[in-house]
Amino acid sequence: MNFIDVPSPNFNERTKPVSLIVLHYTGMESGKAALDRMRDPDAKVSAHYMVEEDGRIFRLVDEDRRAWHAGVSEWAGETDINSISIGIEMVNGGHDFGLPDYPDRQIHAGISLVKEIMVRHDIAAHRIVGHSDIAPGRKQDPGEKFPWPLLSEAGCSIMPKVLTGAGDSSRQLARIGYGLEAGEAAVIKAFQRRFRPARVDGQLDDETKALINAVARLSQQA
Repeated sequence: MNFIDVPSPNFNERTKPVSLIVLHYTGMESGKAALDRMRDPDAKVSAHYMVEEDGRIFRLVDEDRRAWHAGVSEWAGETDINSISIGIEMVNGGHDFGLPDYPDRQIHAGISLVKEIMVRHDIAAHRIVGHSDIAPGRKQDPGEKFPWPLLSEAGCSIMPKVLTGAGDSSRQLARIGYGLEAGEAAVIKAFQRRFRPARVDGQLDDETKALINAVARLSQQA
């Protein structure tokens, strides 16, 4: 895979092995603006990679370094997400710029990148998450238009195909990996944004309960 190297100074040393991939959208007016920000030492933000709309992949921080992309976040009880993760920014204006569709070339490039990282670090499909998953109530990216089903088909994510029954939703959300401190509604919205993007309302309806149950089962089987 070919990368365009654009080093960022915003990183430090890892303290834990890589076991998670976090997908973001840039949420800015252009890829160039996002690159400029992630390379600005005063901004104190970065990611390992940025995938442009045309499929070009920019490498900002080496994978053996700790990029600063996750912020205050939690997954499966771990709160230092930057230390255990690879951060990938997908160029997209996000909710502040109308939440544009993700072009096919960009998604195909992103899937190829995720697959390579999964192999390098032996990361399971249920350990590929969105920023909104690890920061419910605080972050919305990569947003409702991100094509998680395509990633699932490529083996780069999980997506339930059969819904059966329901259980203790709070306990199951925690088993999937969600931190619950943001409150029930925020966590349910984060889950829906990922697994039922057509209706993100924070309500624990029957469909959401069944989805939570199905995803919890997939996570435990992986």
